[in-house]
Amino acid sequence: MSLEQTISKGIMEAMKAKDTVRLTTLRNIKKYILEARTAAAGVELTDADVVRIISKLAKQGSDSAAVYTQQNRPDLAEEELAQVRVMQEFLPRQLSAGELTEAVKAIIAELGATSMKEMGKVMGAASKRLSGQADGKEISAKVRELLS
Repeated sequence: MSLEQTISKGIMEAMKAKDTVRLTTLRNIKKYILEARTAAAGVELTDADVVRIISKLAKQGSDSAAVYTQQNRPDLAEEELAQVRVMQEFLPRQLSAGELTEAVKAIIAELGATSMKEMGKVMGAASKRLSGQADGKEISAKVRELLS
């Protein structure tokens, strides 16, 4: 079963359970999937495409929650964080700091990179391989740390 089908099934289950947070979140994800499919001229999206969409939405939700917290609006922040928790159920497990270090070290060794001049090459490979498993900023910081 594809990730998109799993989300559609989740919408039905959330309706039956009357879980409004889950239902709203999954419908929102489904909307973005349909928009992406329309933009791609009806081409079916892969699970990796769907993961990218969900990851982007989760990051936006986390950022919004941080802004709401700074503005002393814990009610809105909690609502965003509840939606992010639902989204994270559909994302791959995030790498720990140690696992990220090991993965980036392996990519650097594989590419034979030795200096900061090769950061772009390493970032390209790392971003593709670790997509959905770590935030781009974290990957960038780790690559920079290991190459310098």
